Amino acid sequence: MPEITYILTNDVHAYVRRVYTDGREWPENVEPAFQGGLSLGKWIDENGDGRYNALEIETRGFKGPRVYDDSGIPLHSDNQSVIKERLYLDKADRNLLHNDITVFDHALTRPWTVNKAYRRNLNVRPVWVESECEEGQVHVQIGKEDYFLSAEGLLMPAKKDQAPPDLRYFNQPRK
Repeated sequence: MPEITYILTNDVHAYVRRVYTDGREWPENVEPAFQGGLSLGKWIDENGDGRYNALEIETRGFKGPRVYDDSGIPLHSDNQSVIKERLYLDKADRNLLHNDITVFDHALTRPWTVNKAYRRNLNVRPVWVESECEEGQVHVQIGKEDYFLSAEGLLMPAKKDQAPPDLRYFNQPRK
């Protein structure tokens, strides 16, 4: 749509992301949210042929605690992260979508950039798996391990004889 672009993702759960492409300015205050913050975007016609071939997006207002990826490395707790993306189809393979992502965050010494690539599912009847990850749930994933929070707020193992997570990035209490 001219004023808004919807992106349907299938990562852990089906989630519809809204990217406002109507030219609006950033509001003075963005209310932080767990489900992706606020995204403003702009469609780009790189070669002047009248067809848009890239979408540039800036997202702000992520509510912490958050991590960069499956490594479990945390974003800064000040909720000031800014993520800039550039989505475009591969020129040699129109079924391959690239997403160049750059994260600006106070936990970093410089911006962090990664390229994600997504292959189009050519199945005319794809299967969409749904599950919910709501605010306040007690399951925590650190790296490739699952843990949970006890009623007292303590990190607990999720299975028998599970190794504790790597605590190097956390302040350790003095004994």
